[in-house]
Amino acid sequence: MAFVSPSKGPLTFDRMFEDILAYIRESPEARYRLIVGTDSQIRDDLHFVTAVIIHRLGKGARYYYERRRHPPMSALRQRIYHETALSLQVGGQLAQRLAEGHIDVEVEVHLDVGQNGATRELIREIVGWVAGSGFGAKIKPEAFGAAKVADKHTR
Repeated sequence: MAFVSPSKGPLTFDRMFEDILAYIRESPEARYRLIVGTDSQIRDDLHFVTAVIIHRLGKGARYYYERRRHPPMSALRQRIYHETALSLQVGGQLAQRLAEGHIDVEVEVHLDVGQNGATRELIREIVGWVAGSGFGAKIKPEAFGAAKVADKHTR
């Protein structure tokens, strides 16, 4: 996996995680949310972008993103499931690393589904899948990790 930091450039997953830890160590008394969200966009092929955001509550954030190409998928349901699977994969790796380091930061998954539009019928099953995987789930409009950060880099 190759993540990109807007300020530090390309990073491996390990280097990204170390940068997240360094950010937490700068202000260990603060509260943090670690957010993972994926969005996709169809061009000549399909682009999936997974964003990882470390949010220091009330004091800013850093983010990283990873772009993957995929052959086109015609069904919206299939794309949403793939987006969710990518977020769960990265979220699982982050949660494992946090647990190994005894770092008390929860991972939250932001989903590109909402009450308006074609994805509203998928909310219950997608949120259930994420919650059953042990993560908090946010949908639009609270799902800025997918709807804003990841979306920005799908273009």
